[in-house]
Amino acid sequence: MNFVSRGFSRRRSVPEELRDRLPPGQYVERGFPVLTAGPTPRVDMAEWRFRIDGMVGQQREWSWEEFAGLPFEDVPCDIHCVTKWSKLGTSFRGVSVDTLLEGVEPQGGYAMAFAYGGYTTNLPLADLMGGRAWVVTEHEGEPLPSEHGGPARLLVPHLYFWKSAKWVAGLRVLDHDEPGFWEQNGYHNRGDPWKEERYWND
Repeated sequence: MNFVSRGFSRRRSVPEELRDRLPPGQYVERGFPVLTAGPTPRVDMAEWRFRIDGMVGQQREWSWEEFAGLPFEDVPCDIHCVTKWSKLGTSFRGVSVDTLLEGVEPQGGYAMAFAYGGYTTNLPLADLMGGRAWVVTEHEGEPLPSEHGGPARLLVPHLYFWKSAKWVAGLRVLDHDEPGFWEQNGYHNRGDPWKEERYWND
């Protein structure tokens, strides 16, 4: 089965005032398309956990109630999908990965995000730190819908949106880079939209 899609071919005009916010090859999407590699898992919040493990000095795990007690931030951002749509001026609310890593003492330079339903995606730890990534539970002031990754998803808005793992369950710190689901099926290992890092050969 061929998982890789080169997106849409129809060209769309971009308002002049938005062009500096739109990476190459993208078009502005007013809605919020639902794209997923499989069925939407139904996650019981009473059973939900977020865990950081792997090569760490101290493994951490939060229940939904414990996670709700952490400091939340509003995250206004633009998001960019590898299938060429970009949603500009949207907003999420969640907990910074920097906050989640406090006291964990990562001992590797990479992470694998893993999710309910089995999805995985890999990222350098540097792309998750320094105010660049969050675990979010709200979108536009409402609880994050399940089709968009609720109850919680990873948000890494400076990379293509497949890196923002839906239904996220945790991060595993590694001392080496290891491809996740889409990376094994033809997508670029990092996914910088400004460099059009969409697929293996980009």
